[in-house]
Amino acid sequence: MTKPQASSPRTAATPPAPSPRRRGRPPKSQADPDEGNRRRPLIEAAARLFRAKGFEGTSTRDIAAAAGMRSGSPFYHFDSKNALLYVVVQEGMAFAAQSQKDALARLPEGASPHAQLRSLVRQHFEVLHGPHADFIPVMLYEWRSLTSTQRQDIAATKDAYEACWTPVLEALHRQGALRADPATARLFILGALNWSVQWFNARGAHSLDALTDQALALFLGDVP
Repeated sequence: MTKPQASSPRTAATPPAPSPRRRGRPPKSQADPDEGNRRRPLIEAAARLFRAKGFEGTSTRDIAAAAGMRSGSPFYHFDSKNALLYVVVQEGMAFAAQSQKDALARLPEGASPHAQLRSLVRQHFEVLHGPHADFIPVMLYEWRSLTSTQRQDIAATKDAYEACWTPVLEALHRQGALRADPATARLFILGALNWSVQWFNARGAHSLDALTDQALALFLGDVP
């Protein structure tokens, strides 16, 4: 067995070389929260505050406090408050598009245009008033706070979402169930549904299913 060699006094006494200083963001102390796991609470807090106080009325300090973070922590994830708004709107539209796709996929094969419209209306109410209810209203009322490039990017998803309504309304128009021009009807219908964020009360008399019945009665003359 080889005898271990003793370290020389000089080697033992020499302190380790200091690590080079990293540029950019300062290192996090042990007291800091784990910023890598806080992106989701940050986005949700921003959506809630942007809806309640408006984009201009909300500071990054407000958002950080609502997410239980230090005032400068949002900048670990987003370059600016505007970048955070953009992600909120992106996520809202992505959720709405996927929710709509799933709702239509659950319909039985050969579902009538009437059943398809009911599914679209009910799903849209879910987007506006369900668990993710803060995201789409932010898009509706803070659209002008996005840059022109951001609006163009969001518009592609928004247009695809709204385009799914057109063939359903055209089929109803051919059947005589919808008397208005389908393209104009789509604008009226989505405008009316979106306005419900101003007055709908989840604790009120109508559930989302009952609200859907009322909407179909208005648009197609159904008897609820």
